[in-house]
Amino acid sequence: MAFDRIFNFSAGPSMLPEEVLLKARDEMLNYQGSGMSVMEMSHRSKVYDKIIVDTQAILREVMNIPDNYKVLFYQGGATLQFAAIPMNLMTKNHKADYILTGNFSRAAAKEAKKYGEVNIAASTEADNFDHIPQQDELKLDPEADYVHICFNNTIYGSKWNYIPDTGKVPLVADLSSCILSEPFDVTKFDMIYAGAQKNMAPAGLTIVIIKEDLLDGNVLPCTPVLMNYKTMAEKDSMYNTPPCYSIYVCKLVLEWLRDTIGGTEKMMEINKKKAEMLYNYLDSSKMFHATVKKGSRSMMNVTFRTGNDELDAKFVKETAAAGMSNLKGHRLVGGMRASIYNAMPIEGVEKLVKFMADFEKANS
Repeated sequence: MAFDRIFNFSAGPSMLPEEVLLKARDEMLNYQGSGMSVMEMSHRSKVYDKIIVDTQAILREVMNIPDNYKVLFYQGGATLQFAAIPMNLMTKNHKADYILTGNFSRAAAKEAKKYGEVNIAASTEADNFDHIPQQDELKLDPEADYVHICFNNTIYGSKWNYIPDTGKVPLVADLSSCILSEPFDVTKFDMIYAGAQKNMAPAGLTIVIIKEDLLDGNVLPCTPVLMNYKTMAEKDSMYNTPPCYSIYVCKLVLEWLRDTIGGTEKMMEINKKKAEMLYNYLDSSKMFHATVKKGSRSMMNVTFRTGNDELDAKFVKETAAAGMSNLKGHRLVGGMRASIYNAMPIEGVEKLVKFMADFEKANS
C-alpha cells in the first residue's frame, strides 16, 4: 500500500478506498475549477447542487432504488434515526415490533419506547447475540406500525441471512454496516437507513431510503422539523445545511464502487472471498474461534477470540505493531473483531490470516 498506510480494521469510522482519498486530495483546494474547496462552498450554489444531485443519482443506480422511494441525506448518525423512526412511523396504532439481534437494535428499541409501545418480537440476547432468529421464531404483531431490524450487527458480528416476511407491516432496516457490500432488493424494505462511516463516506452523513407511501406527514406532535421525513423530502434534504463534504466523498465512493469495482455484485464476490478466507482459518484453528454460529456470520465484522483474555490482549498489541490497527473487540464483547468493509483490500485479510497462523505457532 502507498504512503505507509496501515491496514485499518476499525468498525467505524473505517477505511476509505485510496483512489477516493487521492481524488479528494487533488480536488481539495480547487474543486473542478471553482476556485474553492467543497468544504468552503455554499450548499445553495450551482456547483454544490450538482454534487448532491449526482450523489443521489449514483446511489439510486448502484442500489437499483425504485422511483417510488425517496433518498434523504441526514446528519446525526443512525442513532438520530432511532428517534426519528417512531416519531414518523409509530403514528397509527402507536406500537411497533423490534427484533433484538445486537447492541444497536437493542438501543433502537429502547429509544422507541419513549414514543409508543414496543413489542420485542424476538431476541437472541440470552445467547449473547450469537445468531439470527429464523422466521418461525418471530412473534410479529399484524397491527404494528412497522417492524425494525438491524441487518448486520457491527459489535457482535452477526447478519441476517434472509429478509423477514412481515406481511403488510412495513419493514424498517438499519443497514449501517453492510450497505453497498452486496446487492439488496430495496423493494423488500419500506425504509432503509445507514450511517455512512463504515462503507460509504466519512462520519457525519446518514442515508435514509424511504418509500413514498410512508411520507404522509402524520408525525408525532413532538417531532422536530429536521426529523420530519416529509419535510426533508420536500426540501430535497436541503432544509438546512447538509453534511456537504461527507456527501461529496460519498459520491466519490459510489463512483469507485460503480466504475472501478463494477457494482455491488462484484463487490459481494470480493467481500465473500475475504470473509471466507478469515472464517476458514478460524474454523480450522486450535487457538482462535469465531463467536457467531455458522449461518448467521457477518461478511463485514468478524468477531473471534482465543478464550484467554491475556492472550487476546497480546494478539491485539502485536497486530498493532505489525501495521494492523483496531483489532480489539468491542468492550461489550471482548476478544477481537476484524471489520473488513468494502475498502479493506484482500491483501489486508491475507496479512491478518498469516499473522494469526504465525501467532498460533509461537504461542501454542
